[in-house]
Amino acid sequence: MSPQRRSGLGTNQEAIRRHNLGTVLRHVHGAGQISRAELTSRTGLNRSTIAGLVGELESLGLSERTSPVEGVRQGAGRPSAGVRIAADGPYVIAVDLGVDRAVVARTGLGGRVLQRAHAAVDSDGEAWQVGAAVAALIRTVVEDAPASAPLVGIGISVPGLVRRSDGLIRLAPNLEWHDVSFGGIVLAALGLDVPVCLANDADLGALAEHTRGAGVGTGELIYVSGNVGVGAGIITGGQRLEGAGGYAGEVGHLRFNPDGRPCHCGSRGCWETEVGAHAIAAAIQCPPDKVAQLDEVLDGFDTPSAALRSTGTALGQGLASLVNMFNPQMVVLGGYFRSLYRLVAAEVDAGLVDRALPAPLESVTLSLPGLGSDSPLLGAAEIALEPLFTDPVAALGTALVDVQGRLAG
Repeated sequence: MSPQRRSGLGTNQEAIRRHNLGTVLRHVHGAGQISRAELTSRTGLNRSTIAGLVGELESLGLSERTSPVEGVRQGAGRPSAGVRIAADGPYVIAVDLGVDRAVVARTGLGGRVLQRAHAAVDSDGEAWQVGAAVAALIRTVVEDAPASAPLVGIGISVPGLVRRSDGLIRLAPNLEWHDVSFGGIVLAALGLDVPVCLANDADLGALAEHTRGAGVGTGELIYVSGNVGVGAGIITGGQRLEGAGGYAGEVGHLRFNPDGRPCHCGSRGCWETEVGAHAIAAAIQCPPDKVAQLDEVLDGFDTPSAALRSTGTALGQGLASLVNMFNPQMVVLGGYFRSLYRLVAAEVDAGLVDRALPAPLESVTLSLPGLGSDSPLLGAAEIALEPLFTDPVAALGTALVDVQGRLAG
């Protein structure tokens, strides 16, 4: 064999090894703890290959071995050794940016929130002011991180349209942002150079619920988010449906009532004007300054009014359009829809049955988020961790350590 062919073969084998390494890490990340026998079954790799890959993950500080998993055998009479996420491994920063507040978390593999902080956000403020506030929260959550723990990247959930190619926020209407490079603003405020990923909050809610929330094992899922506006994240075939530019899921601006109220998008009777935060606030006579905390206001109600019941029916009818269009197995109601559904579940269910076609209705379940209000936050962590699953060696090679020292410097 010629030297060139031997070199090409070696390169291919190295690429395959790194791919397999990331695949094994993804399985450990999803499970938190798993046996080697289960890894062998899930990946289709042989036991010796799994043993080698697990050993490499340990040497990289990504996983650690555990006692044999009871009830799982590998060979005649021998329990299978366990693998779990390393306690002091790499981490990412997850940011959930809302209209009125920002939540920031230092998050490790396995979806572990290691430290979190939150602060109010001035929706009338400039993007650089919001970026400075987020940077201050990031400084807070990395204060207690081990100096040797690598920071892999930052993931940011945004209530708006985010261009997939470069993370540019094309439109965040309730923040009044147009074409804002928010990731760059945050990095400049920190003085750091790390990978930063941005995506729509509903998209990330869907990703998190599919990965470790109510929809684990569900290949067809829609996460409907109420966050002043209305959006949807869609999982189909186990993958996020993003669209050509990354803007899929803007269901809040589907026409619902042609004779309805004007919408800020320029249309009339959008779903957002019928079941959005302002419509619900009007139904419960919520003060305008409390609209951004609508979920908390709804949690204080015991008996829904007739107007709120009507809103629940409208929500169910709107969900029926999504069920007819995408035929999901599960629809997860996030944001303030969690609190609304607890009050008017019967009306939402009736609206869904009224408008959904019988065939797709048979296979769908309505669910509250398994991750509560953390779905977009943990989805932001997932996209920031993705480089580790693509190529753990390369991701760790570019990760930052001693972040506190860099921020102080």
